[in-house]
Amino acid sequence: MSNYVAEFPKYRKWAVVGVSEDRAKYGNKIYRDLRDAGYTVFAVHPKLETVEGDPCYASIRDLPEIPDVVDLVVPPGASLKVVEDCLASGAKRIWFQPGSESDEAIQKAQEGGMEVVHDACIMIQKQAWV
Repeated sequence: MSNYVAEFPKYRKWAVVGVSEDRAKYGNKIYRDLRDAGYTVFAVHPKLETVEGDPCYASIRDLPEIPDVVDLVVPPGASLKVVEDCLASGAKRIWFQPGSESDEAIQKAQEGGMEVVHDACIMIQKQAWV
């Protein structure tokens, strides 16, 4: 786990990459959990137009503004591409949900100067923030 876990709650604008329409999946649960807690949350998935009635964007590069934190709920093989998009867009912080991390993606994010959290679930950690 990272020292940033305690700092990330102060950032109120998040993007959830790998969001899902299926309310049983973590991509949807995390999206709703953050949104319902009052965070501004952008849904990101290349094949969806809306999630929970909100617009969904194809990638981080398509967002109307840079999120404070990018939360990944994607397979490890997709994480590196998301990190590259984050670096290209100017995103500064990334949270790899358990199961989304890859050593290569984490290393690339850190080398790019991003603040990185991995090996922690945002929904569990967020309980300590409120």
